[in-house]
Parts: sequence; structure tokens; C-alpha cells
Amino acid sequence: MESGVRSPLIDFFRRGEVARDVRLLAAQGALAPRAIEQLGLLVLLSDDPDPDIARATAQTLDALPVEALKSFLARSDTPKEMRDFFAGRGIEAPAQPLAPVNAEEPLLDTLSELPELSEIPDPSEGDAGPEGPEPKQLSSLSVLERMKLAMKGTREQRAVLVRDSNKLVAAAVMSSPKLNEAEIEAFTKMGNVSEDVMRIIGNNRSWTKNYAIMLGVCRHPKTPPAIAMSFVQRLNEKDLKHLTNDRNAKEGLRLLAKKMITKGKP
Repeated sequence: MESGVRSPLIDFFRRGEVARDVRLLAAQGALAPRAIEQLGLLVLLSDDPDPDIARATAQTLDALPVEALKSFLARSDTPKEMRDFFAGRGIEAPAQPLAPVNAEEPLLDTLSELPELSEIPDPSEGDAGPEGPEPKQLSSLSVLERMKLAMKGTREQRAVLVRDSNKLVAAAVMSSPKLNEAEIEAFTKMGNVSEDVMRIIGNNRSWTKNYAIMLGVCRHPKTPPAIAMSFVQRLNEKDLKHLTNDRNAKEGLRLLAKKMITKGKP
């Protein structure tokens, strides 16, 4: 079932790249940092082919606080597909919210049922490397625990987890409501983030309005070439010249930069 919601985390579920235990936890309302992701995942999982997941999703949908749900559906930024889904369940969006809703929190808090953050060491307590704290302590945690930290943890923990070998953990970092542009810019300067992370950043128009982030995406060796090349026209002359000599940049990107310098930027 389509919810009309797009986020790095939901896109992984949409593509079917999520293990059953994680899908089941999402069906129970966990793993969603904000109301929009929680509802989006529940809509998506409502017709899951696994009967246990579909059943858990239905139970969570029934447990949602009705007044808060109606108020959220009344928001102007709620997707039409989501409103239509809940209308089919007999819950119509009112003309105006019935009460204030904190959109930065899930409507149903089941994420707190996972281990408390205070029980999980902060990586800043360990040795710090050139790109931030070493992930020695975090590597011993389960995928679900790392996902919780990715969404609810500290800036230092996100700096480690964005480089996690598990794509879902990195996607959870990129969906965190705590994430800010300074962190995004820092991610673009990390050599060992994945291509998926760079694709997520490069496809986010809000983030790439920031010139420093856009430049970082363009220069990063893991950025998909098509995305990097789409930003070349926005570079100033100084950065274009630097790009032509950047050994980490793809050859096609360097050639395009040289061509623009030779002919003059449009």
C-alpha cells in the first residue's frame, strides 16, 4: 500500500531490502523517529505478504490515538494517499487539527521499549580518529539497537553510524529528526560513507541548496556520477578549477569541469 511518504528509511522498506525482524518491529510502531515515518511505514506494511507482519500492523493501527491521528491528518503537508488510507478505515481528516501535534515525535511511542540510550555507551568515550570516534563499542550492538541510536542518539553516535556497514542503519541516520546541515556537510567530507548515503544527500533538494553541501556531494568519490555532474554548473570558477585537478573525482566529472572552464560557464 502506498503512503505518499518519501524518506531514506521508508525507501528501504519500499524496495524490500529489510529483514523480517526489522519489518516486524516497524509493524509494531517502532523505528520511526517522527509521526510521518511511523504512519508511512504502517500504511506500507498494512498489506505485507507475511501474515504476522500484516497482523501486527493492524494491531498498531488500531492502537493509534484517534484524536492525535485526526489532527495529524488535518495538516496541510499530510500526503493525500495517507488521508485516503485512513478514510478507508473510517477515520476522516477534519478541516482543522483537533489539538496540537508534535510532528517530530511518533504518534505511538513504542521506540522507547528498546534499550534505553543511557544503557548504550557513547562512542566519544573511546579513542577518536581523524573522522570522529572509533565505532568499537557500537559494533557490539544489534542492528535494532544501532537503528535506535541512529534516530535518537547523539551527534557523535550519528557520525559513527552513518558509516555503518548495514545500509538500514545508515538510512536511519539520514532520517533522524536531529540531523542538521552542519552534520550533512561533515558527512560529505567523510571518505568512508557509502554510495547510498551520498545518493540520499544528493537527491535532497533542501540540503543541496547549501553550497558547501552541494560542493561536497559533487567532489565525493562515492557520489553517483549522474548526481555529481548535475551540480557542476552551480560551481564557482575557483571550485571548477580545483575539480579539474582532483584525483578523487571521476574522469568524466573532471573533463566536464575543464570543458566548462574552456567555454565559460553558461
